Amino acid sequence: MEFKVKPLVAELVGTFWLVLGGCGAAVLASDFGVGGNGTSLGIGFVGVSLAFGLTVVTGAYALGHISGGHFNPAVTLGMVVAGRFDPKHAAGYVGAQVIGGIIGAAVLLGIANGQAGFEIGEGAGVFASNGYGDFSPGGYSLAAALIAEIVLTAVFLVVILGATSKKAAPAMGGLAIGLALTLIHLISIPVTNTSVNPARSTSQALFAGSDQLGQLWLFWVAPLIGAAIGAGLHRYVLGDTEDVVIGHDPSAV
Repeated sequence: MEFKVKPLVAELVGTFWLVLGGCGAAVLASDFGVGGNGTSLGIGFVGVSLAFGLTVVTGAYALGHISGGHFNPAVTLGMVVAGRFDPKHAAGYVGAQVIGGIIGAAVLLGIANGQAGFEIGEGAGVFASNGYGDFSPGGYSLAAALIAEIVLTAVFLVVILGATSKKAAPAMGGLAIGLALTLIHLISIPVTNTSVNPARSTSQALFAGSDQLGQLWLFWVAPLIGAAIGAGLHRYVLGDTEDVVIGHDPSAV
C-alpha cells in the first residue's frame, strides 16, 4: 500500500470503530431491559460514555502511530489551527472519517435489524443520533446545545493537545484523551446525545431520518468552532512553540 494512503485508511478504520463501538453500545445495549431478579441489564449513560471513551483509547494506541488518531473532523481542524497538522492533508482526513463513520453506522444497522421487530423509530436520540429541542434527550434548547458542543469540544482539544505535547508523558496520551471523551459524554448525553464529532453525527443522522438531518448543521458548526477555540487557546496561551510543526508528515502527528 502506498504510504500516503495508510493514514487515510487508519482514519477510516478508527472512525468506523468509534461509531460501531460508541453508537453500537447506545443502540444495542443502553436499555436492554430487566433481568429475572429485577436488575437492569442495560448499560445506561455511564456504559455508553465508557464505550465512546474506550473506542478512542483502543483506536489511539492501535492506529495513532499511523495517522495521529484524529477520528474526528473537529480534531483535524484543531490540529491544523494548533500548527501540528499540514492543512493540505485535512480534506482527505475528513473525507476518510465521514466514510468510516457511515460504514460503521451501516454495519450497526445491519446488526440491529437482526432482532425481530427492530425499528429506528422517531424522536430524540433514535439510532444514537444527536439533536436539540424536540430531538434532545432532555429537551434542551438550540442555545444550550450550541454552548455545550462548543465548550466541550474546545476543552477536548485542550486535553488532546496537552496530552500529546512533547513535555507530556507520551504513553498516557491515549488514556487521557479517552477519559476526557468519557467525561464529555457523561455531561452532555442528556443535552445533545453528545457529538463533539461531526463524522459521528453525520453517520447516525443519515439513518435516523430527515428531522435529524435538518439539525445536523449544528453538529458540524459547533464542534468546529469549539475545536478552533480550544486549539487557539492551547497554541497561543497554554502550549509551547516546540509543539508547532509546519508541513510535517501526517503519520507523525
